[in-house]
Amino acid sequence: MTVLIIVLCIILITIVLVQIGKVTELTAQIKGEREVMRDSSKWNGYLSVGFLVVFLLAVFISAWEYKNQMLGYGPHTSASEHGASLDSLFDVTLIFTGIVFVLTHIALFWFAYKYRWSENRKAEFISHDNRLEVVWTAIPAVVMTLLVVRGLDTWNTAMADVAPGEDFIEIEATAQQFNWIIRYPGPDGKLGTRDYKLTTSNNQVGQDFTDRKNWDDVLVGQEMYLPVGKKVRVRIIAKDVLHNFYLPQFRVKMDAVPGMPTYFVFTPVKTTAEYRNELRKYPEYNEPYDPADPTGPKRWEKFEYELACAELCGKGHYSMKRILRVVSQEEFDAWYKKEPSYYVSQIRGKDDDPNKGKILDIDPAEVPAAVPVEEPAK
Repeated sequence: MTVLIIVLCIILITIVLVQIGKVTELTAQIKGEREVMRDSSKWNGYLSVGFLVVFLLAVFISAWEYKNQMLGYGPHTSASEHGASLDSLFDVTLIFTGIVFVLTHIALFWFAYKYRWSENRKAEFISHDNRLEVVWTAIPAVVMTLLVVRGLDTWNTAMADVAPGEDFIEIEATAQQFNWIIRYPGPDGKLGTRDYKLTTSNNQVGQDFTDRKNWDDVLVGQEMYLPVGKKVRVRIIAKDVLHNFYLPQFRVKMDAVPGMPTYFVFTPVKTTAEYRNELRKYPEYNEPYDPADPTGPKRWEKFEYELACAELCGKGHYSMKRILRVVSQEEFDAWYKKEPSYYVSQIRGKDDDPNKGKILDIDPAEVPAAVPVEEPAK
């Protein structure tokens, strides 16, 4: 029924436009072509200026109205150490491009009004103007140079790898349709080696379990934790198609490319609780999280950092969502201790365990049989 209504509306609009065209032709024949051109140009000019005013007002009013919803503004300043430099770069770029945006739109619509058709106006032909060409070449060149130089400096800062001997935690994010598999190192602090040829239904990331560094590695569930103030290096891998590792509040965004491992290094500087406290200062986030339940939790209370896929990877793209909680080091350690080793809990002793039948130093010690105690002589 909805499709039928849409089709009928399209047909009706087409008929109306055709009839308007016919009325315009008849009007031109009655009033004369020059008079119609004069009226048409006049109204086009007036409407262009009107549209210019309404359009620019809408741009600035909407930007002000929704500033607290946008990354980089209001409560949404970066939650990572490197993110402030990216936000600053965006601000500088916005200033320059915003000036150009406003000026070009004013020129576009004002010229449509000023140079509307007139019987007494003659067009001027200007073949060349050295001064004008120098101005519109030099100014964009200088601005682009400033933006590129600053952009390269910001890029090199944001994309710097960890230095030798630096304290950090390394995790691995493997993307697949439609899920993230997140692997943490065990107490040894090192991720074990992997080989895609070893990938099975029970070994989704192809861990090589002959490498003892894999024996204590952890595969976490739908919620992942990170300690605040601790540098994190993320290995990013894709199993099938192009994905993208995206943590918007941390200004972390990197493609996950099949066959080409990538990485991103960042340091969280705001816990989830601290970010929520920032949000609660703004009226937009004190509205009910569920409009149908006005007495329920507020928007700031339900906020969570989210790991998303920022690349359209298929029909289930929407489901590639993970909750990230940034907590204190103590809270992280408490959570981390509860996470079992994937090898010990899911692989050890089973048919796909390459170490089956061998005694490993991670195996629990056998409890000796109880020795009966002789009763004392009476």
